[in-house]
Amino acid sequence: MDMFKTISQFRKKMREMPKWAWWIGGISIALTYCSLLYLFLVAPSGFRWRAIYGDPEYPAGYEIHGIDISHHQGNVNWGRLRNALIEQSSLRFVFMKSTEGDSHVDRNFRANFVNAKEAGLIRGAYHFWSNKSSPRRQAYFYLAMTPLEPGDLPPVLDIETKPTDISTEEFQQNILTWLHIIEDKFHVKPIIYTYYKFKDQYLSDSRFDDYPYWIAHYYVDKMEYPGKWLFWQHTDAGKLPGIKGYVDLNIFNGSYYNLTQLLIPEPNSDEISNTSKSDSLGIDSFSVQD
Repeated sequence: MDMFKTISQFRKKMREMPKWAWWIGGISIALTYCSLLYLFLVAPSGFRWRAIYGDPEYPAGYEIHGIDISHHQGNVNWGRLRNALIEQSSLRFVFMKSTEGDSHVDRNFRANFVNAKEAGLIRGAYHFWSNKSSPRRQAYFYLAMTPLEPGDLPPVLDIETKPTDISTEEFQQNILTWLHIIEDKFHVKPIIYTYYKFKDQYLSDSRFDDYPYWIAHYYVDKMEYPGKWLFWQHTDAGKLPGIKGYVDLNIFNGSYYNLTQLLIPEPNSDEISNTSKSDSLGIDSFSVQD
C-alpha cells in the first residue's frame, strides 16, 4: 500500500509542476539522450559518419593516388576506371585483396589481378591476417595463391587485430615469421597495412622499423601518425567511375619515380636457380571467399 501511496503522491506533484519546469526537464532529458548517443554510437566511428555529409576532402600536397579493392566493390569496369582522375591526377596504383588466413581467396582476386595490369595500373595484393591460423601456413598460402611478378608492388600484410590469449611479444614474433617468409621469396620488404593506433600499440618495436607502412587514418587534414609511412588510406568513402558504391582512396608519400623504385625487382640468376629449393606448404583445398 505504501508503494501505491508514494506513486500517487509523485503523480500529484508532477501535475502541480509549472510549465517552465516541464520544459526544463524535457530539454535536460533530450540533451542527456543526445550526449549518450554521441558518446557510445557516433564518437567511436565518427570518421564514417562524416562521409554522410558529402565527398571526402583529399589530402593536399600529394600527386600519386591509388585505391584498394576486394569483392566488396563487385565487378569493376576497368575501362572506365583506368581513365579516372583524382584531384586532376591519374590513378596510378591499385591494391587488391588476395587471401585471408590459410584457406580463403577473395572471389574477385584473379579477375582484378589480371585486369589491373591490362588497365596499365601498378598492382599490389594484400593478405588479411587471421588470428586463427599459423603464420607459416598463412604465408605459404599467400605465396601459392598470389602470382606477384616483377613490376608489382611488394606483398602486403593487412593486420588489424591481436588475439587476446597471447602476449604482445608472441604476437609480434608471429607477424615477423610471415614477413620473413614472404621477404625471402620476393627479396623486398613486405608492406604492413594497419591503422596508426594499432601500430603504436602493438608494432612499435625496432624489428619493424625497416618495413614500409600503409596507414589507415580517415577524414583528417593531415597524417597524425608521427612515424615513417609510404601509403595513406585517407578515406573509405571515395567515388570513382567504374566502381559502384564506395571505394578506399590512398595516396603515396613520394614521387612516381619513388613508387617505381619500390616495385618487385627482376630476379637475378642465383635467385632463379634457388626457387626450387624454397620451403612450401601443400595446399590440398581452399575456399573462395563470399
